[in-house]
Amino acid sequence: MPTAPARKLVTALDIGSSKISALIAEAGDDGELKILGTGQRESRGVKRGLVADMERVESTVREAVEQAERIAGINVESAFVGFSGGGLASTVASVEVEIGGARVEEQDIDQLLAAGRDSIDPQGKMILHAIPALYTLDGLHGVKKPLGLHAAKLAVDIHVVAAEPAPIKNMDLCVRSAHLGVAAIVASPVASGLACLSEEERELGVALVELGGGVTNVSVFAGGMLVGLKSLAMGGIDITDDIASAFGTRRVEAERMKCFYGSATTSPRDNHDMIELKPIAGGEDGTEASRITRAQLIAVIRQRLEHLTGDIASALKEMGFSGPFGRQVVLTGGGSELKGIADYAQGVLGRAVRIGRPKMPGLPEAHGGPAFTTLAGLAQFGASKDLDLTSLVNPRTTTQKAEGGNIMQRLIAAFRTQY
Repeated sequence: MPTAPARKLVTALDIGSSKISALIAEAGDDGELKILGTGQRESRGVKRGLVADMERVESTVREAVEQAERIAGINVESAFVGFSGGGLASTVASVEVEIGGARVEEQDIDQLLAAGRDSIDPQGKMILHAIPALYTLDGLHGVKKPLGLHAAKLAVDIHVVAAEPAPIKNMDLCVRSAHLGVAAIVASPVASGLACLSEEERELGVALVELGGGVTNVSVFAGGMLVGLKSLAMGGIDITDDIASAFGTRRVEAERMKCFYGSATTSPRDNHDMIELKPIAGGEDGTEASRITRAQLIAVIRQRLEHLTGDIASALKEMGFSGPFGRQVVLTGGGSELKGIADYAQGVLGRAVRIGRPKMPGLPEAHGGPAFTTLAGLAQFGASKDLDLTSLVNPRTTTQKAEGGNIMQRLIAAFRTQY
């Protein structure tokens, strides 16, 4: 009997400050992903995108993955894991080789990528991505497939994303302790960019702002790749805590108020709309529920947003996102679900702002919002056939520099031995 072809399964695991979610999909021959199962649990043990309690993170990861496995009816062995914590850094390494007017062969491209080794300095960080982006032939930029073309000089831009080693190792250990292998740890801006930005946006220039629970990542794309990245230790959880502190209520009640009544913009009715407020005492000792106006709630929200958008504007300026190049901003992440936030950000930043949602057919309605952009992007990254130099070896093993053999393998060995 002929054996059935192996199923091309992709598992995504997004470990965030507010939720931990999992997605299992099957990649078809045409590259389309069929969603088989999803799982989600409230995040426990994660603070500012970093592991703060290993046992709690491990158990929550196991619960979310097991839920997705039950729905899909299969067991998975490994996952592409998203990392959104601070310490991410993005650089572009540009290298060039002479080929003397000949046709570009595979060995020329291998030689070019090998030449990139010395131009990449991780500076003590762990390389998550080293992606050859656009090639340049004799000054002609933006060539995607140089193979077979003639040129005197061949150049390439290698997009490098690195992170502090310790937080990556902690997350890796948590996932493996939950009896799940790690196919790769993926920077969340890379995943989110795949899921909610069009190819044209990434080419022309766009800023992606991921408003997460504990971290806001501000990234800039141009020429088809990520060229700048800055992490801000602030997110939707801070707004919730501000509400809880200002009105003396529990965090869960503050979150409910933010989601159902909160807004980034004001209206004339805000002073008349009343919200029942449950105090921390919860009715004990004769304490009665009080009421506040919607205007009071929005005032607290806007105070935090003013601080956050000011930091976002500073980050964009620092990365050179200005002029004709810097006209489009995309907000995504759970924080972007706040009512009116796109209009508010557009007024503060002075740029066109839209909400980015995952462009992935078949996503359940409950997982189709901007809070799940990173999760969808992780699945797309896992199914992608784009070359990522770090995927050719296991970054969590010690690799000795090979003698002879394929020059690409020697390049990867060099990447690994630098840290």
